[in-house]
Amino acid sequence: MNAPLPPSQRTERLLLRRPAEVDLDFLIDIFSRQELVAHRPDPVPDTPQQSAARLARDIDHWDKHGFGRWAVEANGELIGFGGVTVSDDFGGLNLSYHLHPKSWGHGYATELVTEALRTAFGPLRTGRVIGLVRPANPVSRRVLEKCGFTFEQEVLLHGAPTMLFALTRPQRAEFSDSAA
Repeated sequence: MNAPLPPSQRTERLLLRRPAEVDLDFLIDIFSRQELVAHRPDPVPDTPQQSAARLARDIDHWDKHGFGRWAVEANGELIGFGGVTVSDDFGGLNLSYHLHPKSWGHGYATELVTEALRTAFGPLRTGRVIGLVRPANPVSRRVLEKCGFTFEQEVLLHGAPTMLFALTRPQRAEFSDSAA
């Protein structure tokens, strides 16, 4: 993989930037929301300490690999986090995203996933991206399928059944040369 990525990049409507300590209050808020954690095996909101650890992991991933999940802004306002990270368990890069419930239904998740794929198959030159979705989360499944992912297998993640979706470079060749 070629890295590092620039500290920020734009899509049509989103600013995708490297996360920073100033994002902690937003992260605490978003992961305290029941509707956001409802699909976890244990659907308990994060404590502020767990959110701080999550942010530290995201920042550390950027420091170590030169890329990672972005802080996602729309109209100058932070709306979530998402992007690709190294997956030691399933091969390829792991796509994940969490958007604030007030930003749901505006197409931001699809726009974010599309840019994450362009980046993964372009400058990062990965051959495979995976997405992990709980069976009880059909909206996230639809986003992945709309972006070209296909169901590969069911896995146990944190003790709960999880659907593993994958996308490889040959399936979406248009991503391989863009942004390279």
